[in-house]
Amino acid sequence: MDNITKQNFAIIGIGGYIAVRHLRAVKETGNNLLASLDPCDSVGIIDSYFPESNFFVEFERFDRHVDKLRRNGTQVNYVSICSPNYLHDSHIRFALRSGAHAICEKPLVLNPWNVDALGEIEKEFGFQIYNIFQLRLHPSIIALKKKIEEGPKDKIYDIELTYITSRGKWYYISWKGNIEKSGGIATNIGVHFFDMLIWIFGNVKKNVVHKLEKDKASGYLDLERARIKWYLSLDFNDIPENIKKTGGSTYRSITIDREEIEFSGGFTDLHTESYKYILGGKGFHLNSAKPAIETVYTIRNATPIGLKGEYHPMCLKSVK
Repeated sequence: MDNITKQNFAIIGIGGYIAVRHLRAVKETGNNLLASLDPCDSVGIIDSYFPESNFFVEFERFDRHVDKLRRNGTQVNYVSICSPNYLHDSHIRFALRSGAHAICEKPLVLNPWNVDALGEIEKEFGFQIYNIFQLRLHPSIIALKKKIEEGPKDKIYDIELTYITSRGKWYYISWKGNIEKSGGIATNIGVHFFDMLIWIFGNVKKNVVHKLEKDKASGYLDLERARIKWYLSLDFNDIPENIKKTGGSTYRSITIDREEIEFSGGFTDLHTESYKYILGGKGFHLNSAKPAIETVYTIRNATPIGLKGEYHPMCLKSVK
């Protein structure tokens, strides 16, 4: 990043779980953090990266500070958005109105029409909206995409996606457990995987939901080049016994034609790579984000059909 002028950042949602990866990314790309915002003040992690950065617990004061900086000749160039999902749309708009590009965590927004509206805001203010899709930068996923592109053009792949990441009771009390704020399980923990699969195997032709509960969901996607059975869960009881015995609480698996795709490692630095990608003049824009948002929106509003048709085998284990 030596040939790129230092950029000024602000972060909204600095107290959240994912924010530390953004802090590290700003630091490791050699840029500045001028200000951050979170209603929670347990944000001592800032000291490890930018102790001189200003911090606010009220949006109004944060807004005033960013505007004051701009009027005094110090422009915030990027606003990184790590706030709850339902606030992304508003915070993206704030960034663009403030003369900054927006870098937003997944999901970009909750509804497909919000993407179209943000496109109009981009045109109006002339700044860009970037979505963090770190799986697209994972070496194993890049290699998989290349393999599929170089393989038989008429081949349809059979895929099973399983992602189980257990959560405690706190989850359902927080905004993440509120479907109106998080978008529900498929949106909150599944959107990255759906995006990755659509990116590699093409657009959705059919979207069927077999199970849709607060802590688990499952269904079938027919893509242009893949048939996908998927299963998402927050339930510790769904974790395979061999993982439980090692003290693990997360299990992720993608099989393609019954062959396991290994991508469990290599996640730590992908936010920094995402920032390098954006600062280097690339990045994933609104048109990249929309297909996955449409997919999870359809899932969220579907009526489950039960154990009919092509369903994931984990559905049998979780029958109540």
